[in-house]
Amino acid sequence: MSHGSVYLADGGLGIVGKLKRDGTVATIADEQPGASGVARSHDGRRLAWTTTVTDEATFENSESGLTISGPRKRTVYADTHAYEVAHNPDAVNHYGVTNPSQCVVDAFAAAGFPVDYQGAVDSHAYSVTAYRGSWVVADAGSNTLWRIGNDGSVSTLAVLPPQPVTLTAEMVAALGLPSCVAGVTYAFEPVPTDVEVGTDGWLYVTTLPGGPESPVLGPRGAVYKVNPWTGTSHKLAGGFLGATNLALGSHGEVYVAELFAGQVSVVRHGRVTPYVSLPGVVAVESDRHGDLWAATLGNEDPPAPGTIVRISGGRTHWEGTVRR
Repeated sequence: MSHGSVYLADGGLGIVGKLKRDGTVATIADEQPGASGVARSHDGRRLAWTTTVTDEATFENSESGLTISGPRKRTVYADTHAYEVAHNPDAVNHYGVTNPSQCVVDAFAAAGFPVDYQGAVDSHAYSVTAYRGSWVVADAGSNTLWRIGNDGSVSTLAVLPPQPVTLTAEMVAALGLPSCVAGVTYAFEPVPTDVEVGTDGWLYVTTLPGGPESPVLGPRGAVYKVNPWTGTSHKLAGGFLGATNLALGSHGEVYVAELFAGQVSVVRHGRVTPYVSLPGVVAVESDRHGDLWAATLGNEDPPAPGTIVRISGGRTHWEGTVRR
């Protein structure tokens, strides 16, 4: 939502668009591979969106960045992939298991889990928000928040912390791992999926758990609050199953899209409660009237288009369809 308009980025179609009054989508830019986040500047003069090129065979990202479209349709591209290759900020993080036994090493290796490593080189610019005359991008590959200028310059605003989980016997059994893994603490990567600016000037970020997304290890998605001046962060709430997006309410509440739970939840004073059931929900935004706007994924079997809905008073109202 921006200036009373609804913008969307559809990675499947490779478009950035704007919702029309009749529920259809007017394309603003096409041939935008992996488009996933879009935001408008506070003065309304610029529109920015994220894109990522992914090799479907290897699932490796070869290109990623932010396109900024400004006055006179002049565009600037900020190459977050190149910056990540040059700097790899989350190399300061240690992931996996510290001082693992040989049994643990063998177990994780057999299961295809990296055992003991630091942040790898990867960029998946996922979501974007306007911030103080520039942009903040949540990068789900590099585990960072980038600050990006209108000239395309990239710098590291924050590196999110690892997300440790102590594996119980039940978790280990569900994963098919040997009993020597029970009790081991595994530090998973944080995977930022959205970023918004609060009225307090701080940044609010949703994260995926950086490991199995199924309920096997429990709902481990989280919301972090990040100080934009120092880059420090702390966990505001957890227990989400697929936290792919968030929206900020007018009274300090935080709404979270839980893709794998098929619902939008709300955080009030650190307490998480379900707000509305919405299967396939992948994104959520708030408007100046207190309503929420959400996007759902399309289905291939049975065939169904993605949709845009407005949520008012805990009830959903269809507003548009995104067809392939």
